Amino acid sequence: MRRIRALPISSCRRLTPSTFSGDLQGSRHRLLFPPHRSQSSSPPFHRVSGGRGFDGEEEEQDDDDEEEEELVGGGTPSPEELAGEVEAVLSSLEGFESDGTAARNRLEQSGAAASPELVREVLSRLRHRWAAAFTFFLWAANQPGYAHSLREYHSMVAILGKMRRFDTAWSLIEEMRSSSLVTPQTLLILLRRYAATRDVARSISTFYAMKKFGFSPGIEDFHGLLSALCRYKNVADAEHLLFCNEAAFSPLPTKSFNIVLNGWCNAVGNLREAKRFWREMGRRGVQPDAISYGAMISCYSKASNLRDVLKVFDSMKDLGIEPDRKVYNAVVYALAKGGRMREARRLVKAMEEEKGIAPNAATFNSLIRPLCKARRAGEAREMFEEMRSRGLSPCVRTFHAMFDTVKTSDEVFEMLELMKQAKCPPANETYIMLIRKLCRWRRHESVAKLWTEMAAAGGGPDRSAYVVLIHGLFLNGKLAEAAEFYEEMKVRGFSPEPRTEEMMQAFFSGRDSGNPPGGGGAAAAVPPPADQRETGGRSSPRCRNSLSKPEERSVTRERGFSLWN
Repeated sequence: MRRIRALPISSCRRLTPSTFSGDLQGSRHRLLFPPHRSQSSSPPFHRVSGGRGFDGEEEEQDDDDEEEEELVGGGTPSPEELAGEVEAVLSSLEGFESDGTAARNRLEQSGAAASPELVREVLSRLRHRWAAAFTFFLWAANQPGYAHSLREYHSMVAILGKMRRFDTAWSLIEEMRSSSLVTPQTLLILLRRYAATRDVARSISTFYAMKKFGFSPGIEDFHGLLSALCRYKNVADAEHLLFCNEAAFSPLPTKSFNIVLNGWCNAVGNLREAKRFWREMGRRGVQPDAISYGAMISCYSKASNLRDVLKVFDSMKDLGIEPDRKVYNAVVYALAKGGRMREARRLVKAMEEEKGIAPNAATFNSLIRPLCKARRAGEAREMFEEMRSRGLSPCVRTFHAMFDTVKTSDEVFEMLELMKQAKCPPANETYIMLIRKLCRWRRHESVAKLWTEMAAAGGGPDRSAYVVLIHGLFLNGKLAEAAEFYEEMKVRGFSPEPRTEEMMQAFFSGRDSGNPPGGGGAAAAVPPPADQRETGGRSSPRCRNSLSKPEERSVTRERGFSLWN
C-alpha cells in the first residue's frame, strides 16, 4: 500500500511557538510561567468521564469532537444546490492519500465554485483527513471571487491542530496575520490542541504569543488557557498556573477557581484532590457559588457517595445559594444511580413546580442513563418517550445510554436508524462505542457494516476509531485484517498509540520469523476465530475446564475487549 505523499505548502511561511518565546512585556498582565511539570505521554486513549458539565452524566466521548463541530460547523444538511458540488469535491479527493497529484487534478476539473458554504461543509466532511482538507483549502483560496473568512481559517487550524500538524497550523496563522485576521480565539484553538497532546509548555507558549500579535491577554483569555489545560486532564499544571498568577489578575474571580475545581471533579474525577482544592479555596477566602457546589456534587456522585451528595446539596441551600438546573440534574443523577428513582423523579417534579425550572434533555439523561446501566430497559424507554412527548430532543448522550440496553446486532442498527430519524446523527464516538461492543460480541460482519456506514456518514474514521478496530480485530483472531487496518491508519496520517504499535510490531516480528499465530509472542493469547470453534451441543474441553475450574480460566482484557464473555 502506498504511503501518503508530502503536501507542498509553498504559499505559507513557517511559524512556530518558539518565535514568540518571552514574557508579556508591556501588557497589562505579566503571566508567570510555572516550572514544567506536565506529562509527555500521549493523550489518554479514552475519556471515561465527561468533564465540562455538572449534569451528572459520565459520558464517554472523544477528546474534542464537540469543539470540532463548533469550529467546523458540520451537521447542518447541505441545500440541494450545494450537495452536488460537495459530492463532486469529495469524489475528486477520493484516494488523495495514495495519489495526491491525480486528486488535485480531479479537483481542478470538478467544476465546483468556491463559496463559504462549500468550504465549511467540505472541511467538516474531511476533518479527519488533514492533507486532503488542506489541499482543498488552498485550492479554494485561489478561486476567483472567493476569499477565506475567519471562520474558514479557524476550521482549518482546528483540523491541523487535531492531527498534530502544528508547523502547518502556525504557517497558516502567519498567513492570517498578513491579512490581519488573527484573533485571540485563533490562538486559543491551537493552545487547546497542544493541551490535548499533554504539551503544557507549548500551550502556555501559545498563550504568550498573544502579545506578539498585538493582543493584551485579559482574565477571559486566561480562563481559556485554564479551561484547555483542565479539559485534557492537565489539572495539576492548571492549578499551579492559577496560583502563580494571582497577582497578575488580582483579584481572581470565583470562576477562575471553579475551572480548576471542575477539572479535579469531572475531567479527572479525583475526589481527594477535589476536596483538597475545595479547602484551599476556603483558606484563600474564595466564596463558592452554585457552580462550585455543582462540581463537588458531581464528583461525589461519580464516587457513588450519595450521602455526601445530599449533604452538600442541603448545605448550599442552607447558605442561601440557590441551586440551578445543572445542580439539580447532578443530584437527580446521583439519586437515580443510587437506586432511588422515586426520589429522583420527585426532585424533578419539585424543581419544575416549586422552583419554576423546567427539566431539559440533560435532566432526562440523568434519569435514563442509570436505568440503562441497571438494565432496566423498559423503564428507560418509558422515560425516553416521556422526554420526546415534552418536545425535548434526545441528544447523542441520550442514545449512548440507550445503546446499553440493546442485545443484538439488529437492535444496534435499529437504534442507529432511530438516531437519524430524531435528527441526531451518530457522532464518531457513537461508532467507536458500537465497534467495541460488536467486537466483544464477535459480530465481525456487523463491525464491517458499521465501519462502512461511518465512512459514508461524513467525517470518516479518526485515530481513535482505527485504534479500537485494530485492537478488536486482533483480540478476536483477525490478525491479518488488523494488520491491514494498521497500515491503512498510518497511510492516512494517523500515528498509532504506543500500545498499538507495540502489539502490531510483535505480530509482524512473529510473522516474519515464521512463528504462526498462536505459536508464541503477541498472538499466543488470541483465540481461534468464532467460525472455527466447536459449536452445537458439545462444548470444547477448554470451555468445560473453565466452568469446572474457574481459577484456571484464561481471560485477557485489552482496551475493554474480553476474550471470554
